[in-house]
Amino acid sequence: MLAGLLLIYCIKKDIKLDLKMSAILNTYNRKKVSFTKGKGAFLYGTNGKKYLDFVQGIAVNCLGHAHNYLINSISKQSKKLWHVSNAFIIPEQEKLAKRLKQKTFADYVSFQNSGAEATEAAIKFARRYFYSKGQPRKNRVLCINNSFHGRTLATIFASNSKKATEGFGPKVDGFDHFNFGDHKSLEKSITSRTAAIMVETIMGEGGIKVIPNYCLVGLRKLCNKKKILLILDEVQCGIGRSGKFFAFEHAKIKPDIVPIAKGIGGGFPIGAVLVNKKVASGMKPGTHGSTFGGNPLAMSAGNAVMDIMFKKGFLSNVTKNGNHFLKGLHKLKEKYPKIIKEVRGKGLLIGLCLYKDQTKFIQKLMDNKLLTVRAAENVVRLLPPLNVTKQEINLSLKILDKVCKNYR
Repeated sequence: MLAGLLLIYCIKKDIKLDLKMSAILNTYNRKKVSFTKGKGAFLYGTNGKKYLDFVQGIAVNCLGHAHNYLINSISKQSKKLWHVSNAFIIPEQEKLAKRLKQKTFADYVSFQNSGAEATEAAIKFARRYFYSKGQPRKNRVLCINNSFHGRTLATIFASNSKKATEGFGPKVDGFDHFNFGDHKSLEKSITSRTAAIMVETIMGEGGIKVIPNYCLVGLRKLCNKKKILLILDEVQCGIGRSGKFFAFEHAKIKPDIVPIAKGIGGGFPIGAVLVNKKVASGMKPGTHGSTFGGNPLAMSAGNAVMDIMFKKGFLSNVTKNGNHFLKGLHKLKEKYPKIIKEVRGKGLLIGLCLYKDQTKFIQKLMDNKLLTVRAAENVVRLLPPLNVTKQEINLSLKILDKVCKNYR
């Protein structure tokens, strides 16, 4: 407790603190900066510096920091009711579920607290569906090697990343894998025990790798042919990030199960799983639950985000600004061909793939007051709020240009 109070005091007073004294478990290589406040696309550090935040909690703050409408919605709800058990009907939850149903492929929604929980629930729902049909051995899920589906025991082994799974054995069984883009391996890996294929529509941690529309169409056809389920993990790429509410909408397909989180709460922790009637038929009272999932306070945040996101022109503006950003980044790639290997992404989910390790590059950006985050394959992720302005994008391009120019 004393260490925690000391940390808070030092942050407020901007005193340099030996992080070895912190009571926080050492599972992050944290940047040596903390923030006093945020507004829109900017964060204000205890060091007096103002940073352009293109991390936004890793694609979480879809409306930026301290959005007035979101603040007012949460504040209003907090004065009425924070939490009740899912043993009772929660009107705010019913409202958000209905809106998600109206705007998407889904017939039903199950609320969780995080992306990992949502993905874990998606795996459970797929297995339970075939169990309810008298096929209990049809329970394996096929995933992409080195993808990212969360940090629970099941989801790290679904992702099959050595870095994520090392030291957490024994291996959680029930998952098979294929390499990104290897269509032959994918089809050969489907067996009589395969229940579902689960992929990120756009791989986030894996390096901002977009699954092309024709591949998504092919996945849907393959799942139909093999009579298995299609799970599209949209925890990072969903909720408007690609310019559509869901990234798979670009391919005009309908999955069976979609786990979501991050942007749906605008910074407030919310996870959810969207399912069609077929999958829902396997779930009965008592087969799944969540203590905190879908509580009134969280639902007020989710409904506020939906209010803003489905205003006329919001999503089309994401596409417009995303195209402007990508165009500017491609120009930088042409200008600095020995530094930038590839520009990846869609909408405002963007990655710069560098030839060298990105650690030093990210630090140089931070030194110039632009915050970014890493991904696999030497990728620098650029994740501005969805209501970012053209001027803020231009500022980031200017900083990127400066760093590339002086980068050694």
